[in-house]
Amino acid sequence: MRFIDEAVVTVKAGDGGNGIASFRREKYVPRGGPDGGDGGKGGDIYVIAEDNTNTLVDYRYTRRHDAMRAENGHSRNCSGKGSDDLFLPVPIGTTVVDTETDEVLGDLIELGQTLLVAKGGDGGLGNTHFKSSTNQAPRKSTSGFEGELKVLKFELKVVADVGLIGLPNAGKSTFIRQVSAARPKVADYPFTTLVPNLGVVDIGRHRSFVMADIPGLIEGASEGAGLGIRFLKHVARTRRLLHVVDVKPIDGSDPVANARVILNELERFSPELSNLPQILILNKIDQVPDEELDELCTHIVAELDWTGDVFRTSTLMGEGTDAVKYHLMNEIELERERELEDPIFAEAQRTRFERLEVEVRLNTEAQREAYRAARKAAREGVDLSDDDADFDDDDEDGVEVIYVP
Repeated sequence: MRFIDEAVVTVKAGDGGNGIASFRREKYVPRGGPDGGDGGKGGDIYVIAEDNTNTLVDYRYTRRHDAMRAENGHSRNCSGKGSDDLFLPVPIGTTVVDTETDEVLGDLIELGQTLLVAKGGDGGLGNTHFKSSTNQAPRKSTSGFEGELKVLKFELKVVADVGLIGLPNAGKSTFIRQVSAARPKVADYPFTTLVPNLGVVDIGRHRSFVMADIPGLIEGASEGAGLGIRFLKHVARTRRLLHVVDVKPIDGSDPVANARVILNELERFSPELSNLPQILILNKIDQVPDEELDELCTHIVAELDWTGDVFRTSTLMGEGTDAVKYHLMNEIELERERELEDPIFAEAQRTRFERLEVEVRLNTEAQREAYRAARKAAREGVDLSDDDADFDDDDEDGVEVIYVP
């Protein structure tokens, strides 16, 4: 299925109906007086979070959404019928931004959550409202008000408790296949995963959390290289990061240098993001002889100066993955309980994630603008560096590239 995580749409709420100037006409009732009704209210436009979609692909092709205009007023003091509200379904985890003001209108992170994005116009007044002792036959009525017109940007970020990060082919997709029902593509070449994959890790009765497999990062990702910032932003909503490191890369590269690449890219893209709690996963231990394994793992941890939790796994064989998922479940449950019991901690968490959202959004836009400036320079004959060629975008209006797995 095509995956699109950003879309720009234009929404127009319904206009209000006009009020009318009308007079009562009844047999044996002379000078019946004004009886013009008010116009109806125009339809509002809401965005609603639904779980039957995980992409913004529908808004890639339909970019204009209008609510219906309300009816005009009627005689006999009857108001016009208001138009129905329009609901735009989006995946859970969508942020709605007003492109004109850059204001974040809201985050839709719960199933069924709705957000009013454009208010319909009120109906006009009929001439009944203008009667008085000195003006018993008013011929004045007012037109309905126009509904709001806005250009909105939908930004989808996966909603997960844990995000898997690491270089391509580090074993992230195999890991999520081992601990959940998710079935991302697995192969022996880089960039097998082209879109984020979500999996529910079920620990037992009423105990579970959501894990996201984020497409592989490479050096220069914070500046757009490879898949670049396209999916780096998806780790912004996670509570924990699982940093998966291949202890014996098939290309003979240094696992310590590989781990530092990811750490550096996180820091460059978002210092707030790099401060999220991380767990180091030393993966593919089945590729290392037993007599060398302890020395190698100790060397990697020491060189990275790692002070957090460390686990050794073989995702292909399923070795060590249970210990990781139980540890994660315990950590997440403790954090959730503390948020419920400690309002100060809960507020600090909320503030941190809001700050992270803002930082990620600003950095993403800055990188996108830099890319467009570079492309403009290329059209004008200015030489570009090789790094600029790593960018990939298909629209100037902010709609994301479509990746087809």
